[in-house]
Amino acid sequence: MKERSIDSLISRLRIRVKEQNLKNTSQRELIMAAMYKHKGHFTPEEILAFAQKEEGGKNIGIATVYRALNFFEKEGFVVSISFGADGKKYELNIKEHHDHMICTECGKIIEFESDEIEKLQEAEAAKKDFVIKDHAMQIYGICKDCQKTNKGKN
Repeated sequence: MKERSIDSLISRLRIRVKEQNLKNTSQRELIMAAMYKHKGHFTPEEILAFAQKEEGGKNIGIATVYRALNFFEKEGFVVSISFGADGKKYELNIKEHHDHMICTECGKIIEFESDEIEKLQEAEAAKKDFVIKDHAMQIYGICKDCQKTNKGKN
């Protein structure tokens, strides 16, 4: 199981920051801790709101959140889902591999795991002599709730 404690995440973060000769900041750690506490898929603005509610978070601004998220993503601490012109949502990379179904009506993100899909991807890669290092599947459609809401609109 990939799930990690916040202490182990912060420890790994400090190591990566030091390896790159960067200054360790309490804001970066606070942003990570806020994401860990709330778990889920969030916009930078939502992450900012969570972080500002934490002790010591009042002085964090949106630019700090974006810089932290860029660093976190580059270092593999977070993964993002692109919503095109609507931006990205981020989640901490602390769970085992999973994929996402994304509702194009309400933006709901439904996580799922499928051994069959994983085996098909591996088989296709093997046929083409390709080594998979990482992958992400995003399926776009309309969730059950939005289907119910939209039934009478067509």
